[in-house]
Amino acid sequence: MGEYSDLVLQFSRGLVARAAAEQGGIISGDNPVTYNASDPFRLWVVQLVLILAMTQLLNMILGRIRQPRVISEVIGGIILGPSVMGHIPNFKARIFPDAGKAGLTLTSTIGLIIFLFIVGLEINIKAIRRNVVAATAVSIVGLVIPLGLGAALGVGIYKEFINPAINYGYFLLFTAVAIGITAFPVLCRILTELNLLETTVGSVTLAAGVGNDVVGWILLALTVALVNASSGLTALYVLLSAVGYIIFLMYPVRWAYRWLARWTGSLERGSPTAGMMTLTLVLVFGSAFFTDIIGIHPIFGGFVVGLIVPHDNNYAISIAESLEDLVTMVLIPIYFTLSGLNTNLGSMNSGKAWGYTFLITTVALFSKFVPCFGAALMTGFNWREAGAIGSLMSCKGLVELIVLNIGLSAGILDTRSFSMFVVHAVIVTFLTTPLTLFFYPEKYRTRDLVKTDSIENAITTRPTSGHETKTRFALVLDRIEQLPAAMTISHLLGPKVFASNTIRTSSEEGSEKSIEKLPASNFTSRVSINAVRLVELSGRTSSVLKSQAADSLLQTDPIVSIFRTFGHLNNLLVSAVLSVVTREEYPTAISKHVAESESQMVILPWSRGSKAGDDGFDTRTFNPFDGIFHRGGTSNTKDQTSSVMYSEFIRNVFSTSIRDVALFVDRGIASPSSGLETQHLFLPFLGGPDDRLALSFLVQLARNPAVQATVVRIIKTDDLSRSSTQIMEKKDIGDTTLPISLNLQTLAAGDTIYGQHDTQTRLASETADTLAWERYTSASASHDAETTSALSRISFTALETPTPLRDIVDSVTKISVENSAKNVIVVTGRSRRMAVESHAAELKKIFTEAGASIGSSVPKTLGDVGAALVASNTRASLLVLQAISTT
Repeated sequence: MGEYSDLVLQFSRGLVARAAAEQGGIISGDNPVTYNASDPFRLWVVQLVLILAMTQLLNMILGRIRQPRVISEVIGGIILGPSVMGHIPNFKARIFPDAGKAGLTLTSTIGLIIFLFIVGLEINIKAIRRNVVAATAVSIVGLVIPLGLGAALGVGIYKEFINPAINYGYFLLFTAVAIGITAFPVLCRILTELNLLETTVGSVTLAAGVGNDVVGWILLALTVALVNASSGLTALYVLLSAVGYIIFLMYPVRWAYRWLARWTGSLERGSPTAGMMTLTLVLVFGSAFFTDIIGIHPIFGGFVVGLIVPHDNNYAISIAESLEDLVTMVLIPIYFTLSGLNTNLGSMNSGKAWGYTFLITTVALFSKFVPCFGAALMTGFNWREAGAIGSLMSCKGLVELIVLNIGLSAGILDTRSFSMFVVHAVIVTFLTTPLTLFFYPEKYRTRDLVKTDSIENAITTRPTSGHETKTRFALVLDRIEQLPAAMTISHLLGPKVFASNTIRTSSEEGSEKSIEKLPASNFTSRVSINAVRLVELSGRTSSVLKSQAADSLLQTDPIVSIFRTFGHLNNLLVSAVLSVVTREEYPTAISKHVAESESQMVILPWSRGSKAGDDGFDTRTFNPFDGIFHRGGTSNTKDQTSSVMYSEFIRNVFSTSIRDVALFVDRGIASPSSGLETQHLFLPFLGGPDDRLALSFLVQLARNPAVQATVVRIIKTDDLSRSSTQIMEKKDIGDTTLPISLNLQTLAAGDTIYGQHDTQTRLASETADTLAWERYTSASASHDAETTSALSRISFTALETPTPLRDIVDSVTKISVENSAKNVIVVTGRSRRMAVESHAAELKKIFTEAGASIGSSVPKTLGDVGAALVASNTRASLLVLQAISTT
């Protein structure tokens, strides 16, 4: 019987022999950490909790320097093993006794089988077809030369450290495989985390890694077969059985599996049915059982089954998502922690042992790096790209540790030699990421495959600023809940053609107002929206698969498909780009796509969420910040965007964006629509670059005949009496100047601000405010037909008040009541940059009156005006703009 079968039998005998223990348990004085062969579960749980806690703690530290999780798992095992905590009296005897490792070994082997199945899912043979010449050259020299140098290294190691009873030829073959193999799963994760999959370097390395990995597994299977066989003839039979079984799986079984997946509708849906999932698991464990009983390790059976699963319609991704969390978060850490537990640095108690460890590390690194570097240079790569390819191909990690554990269990390695190889694997894997970043930083990268769905890329509108019309936008989408907000703001950007020239605007008064009909063809150019679809990259295998399959994922993604259809129906040019990155890298990915698409403005939609009533239906709208304010009675809030996290993300986009940014906070549709209601925009103009952008953008939105707007210029006075509030007519507005205020707002560190400004720059800003205002309010200003039509639907007024935020809130409330059949949107500048006035004291008072318990998160995200409106729970949606910094 094979190793896997023996473990199952040993563990099952212990469970069958389980006696009826005293029912009192720990209450009766039972010690849960005392190993009991008839009841191993208690100690197994204790071991598992220690392993997961140690692994997670180390991963929190090492993950910040982009080290793969396997490093944390192995180092955690070394710490828990005889090298560190093993020196604590009775720690090993109580927590990790030799007899108690059977349960850990069995569960880790089960996890390893499923994990190798998932690794098989990751291997996409189509990847080899891209850059086939370079990939083949790198793969061949990256395998042949390390195999030769590994065998040569094995000669010295065998003479110094290995028992002569071990077959000399088998040991040389084993060391050759250990040095020559590349850890494909870890390689995939490093490529994804470093955003290299879309580069030529990434595609070549991935393709070379596929070939290297498959050949390496074949050689390892050969080694295990030779070691386990009693004679050469037996080894031949084992190999022939393995070859026959692989052919059987790759052809008739694969065809039958695909037919069943199609017949059950699993391929069409892109996810397996319960029956197909059961069949898949039966195939995985049945295949592992067969390769185990014929004398090859059970992991090979799981790996081969992964190769036959179809990738059509993201079917393989769905299977990986169903299995990966339990495997990668629980079972696999056990396996690699066992590697650390079997590592005893104390056995390396001589200079010769550490010298050979250094030699193994050097040979493993340079035998991969130098040949792959040279092959990349000869196939046309520059030295930076070649250095990155060589560094990536040197990666060991997970697969290397599997090889070493097989060697240990087969008796090829003893504890000391095993420890030497484990140390070398950790060091080489640790160096992979920093070496890659050293040779190939972001600024030198060139794209290979741009994962984009470009419908009309012929538009060459370049970014503009100031009052010029914006026609090219980047719209960020990372979840389906954002689609209503995205559709609302996109609908405003495009022209709206009415069937009738007259629409009803106030049912209560029974009056009608004429709104002119403006054909779409009259607009200077069509609006183009580049939808930036962001998919979070986690440590899960499915994220890696999604990154590799981003081309097909973009075509089938429901969010992109819905928005593309919406754009087509609304005369918008919609293109899409998909990026699989970590959440921390979302702002960087957005900036990169904005620069590539030459967008003029970034739009961030924020879904409104909902409030559920007693019947389970939404009863009223609310803002995404309700969860932050902790208002009474909001326990049933269903915020779809996780306010705090999304707020931080928005602030990062504001602070890093290279273009103007618009944040649209959607409060939902005000009332059931008859299809004829207009949108009403309200802009409180306080001054500053953000408000100037808001003013020009509002005028652009007002070109849509479905839009009416009110613009109020707010002038803050020093008089504390509310009675001093004055309303000025439009004819007086042009002569108004804003007072200079030196009461600067205190901003937290890391907020989005300009540098310190003196009186001269503030005067320049106020002058720019006046010019921008007069551009749209002066009777002598000349405009094109579209702008003139837009201005006819905008009401301009001015207001002097000592309490601008309170008056803005009151004005919005009044407009919302007067326009109850319309959707009211407040357009405002974020004004975290060079704000004209500080409103901190008034804002704090509004928070207190609203009963809100909040820090500075909302004002930093929305600005003072937006925060005041949110705290007052106004019904209007918000459109918060920030102008690109010119300093």
